[in-house]
Amino acid sequence: MHILKALLITTLLAGPAFAQTVAPAQITVTGEGSVEGVPDVATLSLGVTTQGDTAAEAMAANTAALSAVLERLKAAGVAPRDMQTSNLSLNPNWTSYDSASQPKIAGYMAQNQLTVRIRDLNSLGAVLDAAIADGANTLNGLTFGLSEPRPAMDKARAEAVADAKARATLLVEAAGAKLGRVVSITEGGGYSQPMPMFRADATSAEPVPVVGGEVSTTANVTIVYEITQ
Repeated sequence: MHILKALLITTLLAGPAFAQTVAPAQITVTGEGSVEGVPDVATLSLGVTTQGDTAAEAMAANTAALSAVLERLKAAGVAPRDMQTSNLSLNPNWTSYDSASQPKIAGYMAQNQLTVRIRDLNSLGAVLDAAIADGANTLNGLTFGLSEPRPAMDKARAEAVADAKARATLLVEAAGAKLGRVVSITEGGGYSQPMPMFRADATSAEPVPVVGGEVSTTANVTIVYEITQ
């Protein structure tokens, strides 16, 4: 009986404490930071497409043309480490056919794509001219970026945290409460958004005009705060 009374008293005393253990209210906000910068590196995707009666002829012509392009790029100041084959393909050219005939192969097409990193943007137009002059007949894209993106990304992260805190403070104070401690911080996917301007005229005697514009480095963070009264 005494043991039962002791357990009952303990339970009654602990009851209010358990009742008061309530998780504090929380608010979740997402902040974004963006930093603009002048690009100092460009990435060019170009290629050579050739045709031949046989697969060997198509590939041999492609190899010869791409070798000339590579040599011209090296002469224009592009280092070997900044050139990389990104795609190589060899496909038959099928003739059109109807229900009464079978498809036939009319020659072959070889394609070799090259990704080129250009560290001297002042030479970008000349590099494009050199590649086109020696057989590059496919341009798949030109993007600009930062050779050292970490400082810009760190600054964008700091701005994202400040933005999240400002949003949370505004919302909580508008509701008549106060912002409490940080519960968690989750970083979203940061990215660099190039904003290049590009136009080309392969028949022009002048270097291809290229303008780098700016690169926007963006970071996102999601922060959970406690709310206090």
